Amino acid sequence: MSKTLSLTQLAEERTQTFVERAHSNYTGRTLIGIIRDIRGLGSLLLITLGVVAIKFNTAGAVIHPLVRRHITRAGLRLLPMTAFLAFALGMAVIGQTVLILNRYGVENYVGTVMVTVVMRELGPIMAALLVLARIGTANVIELGTARAMGEVEALEALGIDPIHYLVVPRVIGIAFSIFALTIYFIMFALMSGYLFAFVEGVPLLPGDYFRQLANALIWQDFMLLVLKTISFGSFIAVMTCYEGLAQPLHLEDVSRATTSAVAKCIMGVVLLDAVFIIVYLVV
Repeated sequence: MSKTLSLTQLAEERTQTFVERAHSNYTGRTLIGIIRDIRGLGSLLLITLGVVAIKFNTAGAVIHPLVRRHITRAGLRLLPMTAFLAFALGMAVIGQTVLILNRYGVENYVGTVMVTVVMRELGPIMAALLVLARIGTANVIELGTARAMGEVEALEALGIDPIHYLVVPRVIGIAFSIFALTIYFIMFALMSGYLFAFVEGVPLLPGDYFRQLANALIWQDFMLLVLKTISFGSFIAVMTCYEGLAQPLHLEDVSRATTSAVAKCIMGVVLLDAVFIIVYLVV
């Protein structure tokens, strides 16, 4: 009986040891992967900034139309969807917020709440996630397929810098597009929110509503909006380009790289937003 118990305990101890080793190995591989991604992402970002500073006007007849193409692709073509989401969220979030504030007799805080919720947080994040879903995934698929098919090496063989030709137009286009879409999102959301409140009978005149918004705005809000949207756009563009170009992918690896890029972009945007919140509160 004691021998049987000893064998059972030995098996349990070996199983526990195996599980602990597997967990340690997984944690170690995860940390190594994170460190490798941070190093690679930082390197690509620095190289991209250097190329923008040195080579942006080089081959301008080719690069500048590519920049305009990506601005149209990530900004203009997403404007109808942005307007729809802004109108819907404005009706659902802002309108009900105004209604509740009026119900409790604190409608004087409408401007402060709207600036905090819409301009500082909801607008930039929604625009970034929309561009990520539609354009960021397409970047990984296009660049990953180009890498797997040897097109990137072909560009290098022709003397064309892949960063200059493939990455820089996407970074500039996505960064500028998220900034522009955020502005439109805020405008549509604020107008649709007031429309909902007006339909519900909230006694708040348009002049009073927009006056409260203007009084709640400070110069830090405009600076924060520009820096946040540009940072979101640059991070999404660099991350999706990095996932597409980081390694010699096979075609069957493109879907995995796309899923990984989306997850990392979402986490990165949330972390960047948290950093901006902390900086805003400290400043």
